Amino acid sequence: MQITNQKRMAAQILKCGVNRVWIHPSYVDQVSQSVQKEDIREAIESGWIKAKAVQGTSRARALKRRAQRAKGRQKGHGKRSGSSNARHPRKQRWMQTIRAQRRVLKELRADETITPSQYRHYYLKAKGGSYRSISHMRSQMETEGLALGGAE
Repeated sequence: MQITNQKRMAAQILKCGVNRVWIHPSYVDQVSQSVQKEDIREAIESGWIKAKAVQGTSRARALKRRAQRAKGRQKGHGKRSGSSNARHPRKQRWMQTIRAQRRVLKELRADETITPSQYRHYYLKAKGGSYRSISHMRSQMETEGLALGGAE
């Protein structure tokens, strides 16, 4: 029993490709008896013929890999293409550190821990790249005799 014509007609009615037409295995004989489009429409209404869902690309593997990379896996030398500067630009690193340092300096000036002239002094030092981080800047301030009151 050939059902190629029936599948073709069903594909036209369902507005899908022939490969997406599904015929219920128990009712193949009844569907093979269908000759006209009206018979095929009845079979579709009764649920003997259906259109399979469009198969997409699964994101499961991609999501799993992303989760692993977030943990720091799969980032070894073999997975890298591009210089370290391309992957994490120097400018981005600089902006991150300088903005943090300037924010802390503004807070210290606002709560009057440092005077405006001291603020200007440390601001320019930070701009010149004297400090690696906020903690380095704070330790330098303490060595220069400023009481910051961080560890009390």
